[in-house]
Amino acid sequence: MRTGKEKVSRIPLASVLLAFSLAAGNVFLAPAAYALSELHKAPGQPANDAPAAQGQSQPQSGATPGVPMADPLVNGQNNQGVDKTPGAQDASKPAEVIYDISKVPEPVRKMREQIVEAAASGDLERLRPLMGTGTEQTQVTVGEPTDDPIGTLKDLSGDPDGDEILAIMLDIISTGFVHVGQGTADDMYVWPYFAEKDLKSLTPPERVELLRIVTAGDLSDMQEFGGYNFYRLGITPQGKWKFFTAGD
Repeated sequence: MRTGKEKVSRIPLASVLLAFSLAAGNVFLAPAAYALSELHKAPGQPANDAPAAQGQSQPQSGATPGVPMADPLVNGQNNQGVDKTPGAQDASKPAEVIYDISKVPEPVRKMREQIVEAAASGDLERLRPLMGTGTEQTQVTVGEPTDDPIGTLKDLSGDPDGDEILAIMLDIISTGFVHVGQGTADDMYVWPYFAEKDLKSLTPPERVELLRIVTAGDLSDMQEFGGYNFYRLGITPQGKWKFFTAGD
């Protein structure tokens, strides 16, 4: 959570989209707006001076130790779903926003807990055992899979150690989430729930909750773009960490 006196380092959406486009072999330049951080690079480029790593969410009761679930600031009955995440079934029906992690299968809770513990440790390498290998490897780029997902995440971070990307991961996984693709091969629990929202119809409390993740300038760009395109994280009902990617 931020105040007007604080400056929070975030990865600019333009830089994230450029990095992922380069990984896929197609250069794509997103329009620069109000950048969340100006000191970033595409995967494979040398590190620049890093911005300060952002803070972690403050603990709340009744959730996973380290980074708890966010308070239910938004009434899930008012959410309007959009077909942005693979497996979304019907964009005309509201996506139920879930804040209670106890409502998901045990493998999902376990994987979320492991991701939280690894990210909160400040050691990017602790994520590696959770990401699988080969065709089962967690997706971290749009397009072709990367040989080294940890190296890619480090390149996308605004600091040489990957602290910023870990902080963003903690912010994302501490929000409300949605269950999409029930009964299909794309059955998934997805953080944050904004991946399934029409951002032009956000209520004031929803806007505040989203602005805990991105800046007002980024939100404006997303509304013009037509949907949430910052980082999202997906875990299957079987507890497989499927993806941590940015983009549409």
